[in-house]
This record gives sequence, C-alpha cells and structure tokens, in this order.
Amino acid sequence: MINAGDTAFVLISAALVALMTPGLAFFYGGLVRRKNFLAIMMQSFISMGVVTTIWVLVGYSLAFSGDIGGIIGNLDWIGLRHVGATPGPWAPHIPAAAHFVFQEMFAIITPALITGAFADRVHFKSYLKFLVLWSLLVYVPLVHWIWGGGFLADWGALDFAGGMVVHTSAGFAALASVWVVGSRKFAPGERTLPHNVAFVALGTGLLWFGWFGFNAGSALAANGIAAQAFVNTDIAGSIAMCTWLFITWWRNGKPSLVGAFTGAVAGLACVTPTAGYVPTWAAFVIGMLAGSVCYLAVVFREQRRWDDALDVWAAHGVGGLMGTILLGAFAFLSVNAAGADGLFAGNAKFFGIQVAAALLVAVYAFVVTWLILKVLDRFEPVRVPDAMEQKGLDSEMSEEEAYVLS
Repeated sequence: MINAGDTAFVLISAALVALMTPGLAFFYGGLVRRKNFLAIMMQSFISMGVVTTIWVLVGYSLAFSGDIGGIIGNLDWIGLRHVGATPGPWAPHIPAAAHFVFQEMFAIITPALITGAFADRVHFKSYLKFLVLWSLLVYVPLVHWIWGGGFLADWGALDFAGGMVVHTSAGFAALASVWVVGSRKFAPGERTLPHNVAFVALGTGLLWFGWFGFNAGSALAANGIAAQAFVNTDIAGSIAMCTWLFITWWRNGKPSLVGAFTGAVAGLACVTPTAGYVPTWAAFVIGMLAGSVCYLAVVFREQRRWDDALDVWAAHGVGGLMGTILLGAFAFLSVNAAGADGLFAGNAKFFGIQVAAALLVAVYAFVVTWLILKVLDRFEPVRVPDAMEQKGLDSEMSEEEAYVLS
C-alpha cells in the first residue's frame, strides 16, 4: 500500500535535488571568468531539459525495467509506460512516478557535474551531443548495474545515494575530458581567479541544502535511515569544509573562502555512498579524510598540469571513489536495515567488493567518456577555436550579457 508520509518525503526530496542543478550553475558560474559565465550556466540548466527527455523516453526504463545479462534493463517502461500513481517494484510503498522523478533529478545533475572540468573551451553543440551520449552509454548502465538489479548489485556492492553512480562516474569522466580537450589558453597577464565568489557561496548553499534531499531521500522513506543519512551528510560536509580551510590556511598563510566551499562539496560527495549505512562517528572521520585527501588530489592534479578547471575530479571523482571504499570499511548492519557489515565489523569480503566495484566504475566512466569525445571530435571539433576562447564563450554563444554595467 502507498504510504502518504513516505510519498511526500520522496517528492520533497526530489524537489531538493532539482534545486541542486541551479545551485551547480551558480557554483560553477562564480568560479569561471566573467566572459564564460552564461556558457557554464547554460550547460547546467540545459541538462534539466535534455536529460529529462532521455529519462522519460528510454532512460528510466533501461535503468530499472527488467534485466538483460546484468548489464542493462529493457524497454517495458518506454515513455513511462506502466509508471504512474500505483507502486512499482523498486519502492512498493510509494507511487512509481515518485521513484521516477526522484531518480530523474540524479540523472540531470550527474553529467552537469562534468562541465566544470572542460569549462571555457567546448562548443555548446558539442556539449549537447556529449550530454545525450554520456547519459545513455555511461549513466544509465551504471544505474542499472548498482540500483536496477544489475551485476554489481548481484556482487553485493552498495551505494546509498550515488558515490559510484554519480560522483565517481562524473569525476573520472571529467578527468578523461581534460585529457581529450586539453588545457585552457590564457592571455599574458590575464586574471584566472573566480569572477564572483558571492555566486560560489550561493551555489554552495543551494547544493548543500539540496544534498539533504539527495542523501536522506535515498532511503525512499521517512524513517530512521533517512534521519541517519541526513545527520551524516551534515557532519561530513561541515568537517571536510573545516579541514580543507585549515590546510589551506596553514599552507598559504591565509584562509580561503573558495577553498572552504570546495572542501564542503568534497565532504558531501564522499559521504554520499555511505550516508545511510554508517554510524555518526564514521561521518566525522569521512569528513576529515575528504577534506585532506581531496585537497591532496588537487595538489597532485596541479603538479601533473591537468587543467581540470573547477576540480571536478579531485572533489567528486576522488571523493566518490574514496567514500565508496570507506563504506566497505565503516558499514555496520546495526545502523542500517539494508546494508552489510564492513571491514571494521569483521567483513573483509564486503570491503573487497566495494573496492572492486568502485575501481570498475571509475575505469568504465573514464574509458567510455574518452571514446565518446574522441568520436565526436572526429566529426566536428569539440573544442572552440583559440580566437573564440580568448574572446569568451558568452559573446560567441549568444547576444546576451551576464552583466550590463552601463
């Protein structure tokens, strides 16, 4: 039977996750140079339209309807056929439509995360093609493997709210895109600092607010697991923010507001796969590890001269990968009803499963993303010409301006 309270909770959580995409637009928009502000915002917002279309037509069905060899679903629910007010198999206490719309919001924001890596240098039409192909070839299969009854679910791998499905996939796809697209070009003396830190603050706030729906809502019920996930999300994000801030303060002699925001996002990404499966003390440890290890990933990325413009790989890729592995260590059956005991509870097998699943997802997302961009580039250059990059994507993309200063 449909539970009204659970249904309301999931629908509200879906609305919170929907707010994360505009939040991401402001977060990324504030970090780029002013001449590319509208372009990066458009890349986030257009995902809401394009991915919704994909998810309605075939995406949701391929992810959750049936199973073909543990790899992909079928088309029984094409065009949302049989997805309506009655319960579905994945959440028998809420309408199938509620499950669809909650999962749809995850599908929207995941490819939008990747755009921070190749900011300032990719054609909008190339991005649209990439958005469609990546959603169908990377995101949808991963959802089925882990949440839709695919082979990783058969292994016993767990991902509470998207550490593998969302953050590891987007982060390692971002790294592949950097390797294919190449580094940005800057004019001599050109400022490369974020053009509007206030927008970064606004975006961080919206992302953090929406993340409570992202993680707590993944319980698909208004229950104790949702409460635990909510608390763990708050703790990990807060501790990671402080950890990153203190490290940058110690290294540079001054605290960095943007660094604090980046640390918070890394902590939220890292706790996502664990949120409903680990005790409160583990969330504190996860936050500290996210704030320090993801910071070191940024340092490593800079040393390697990978131009991941907005550090998608370090925050989301490394954060999601590490969180998935830490779930294998910190999971305790006593604090969740659907998970497993981890390494610290004496279950080394589950830890090994998590490590293998996380690495497999990272490699798959990286390789397929690399292939998608290479194929697209063979037919039409993915990257904009140097002159357009120097002038800025906003003026070339449209006749609109982000700021009218006269």
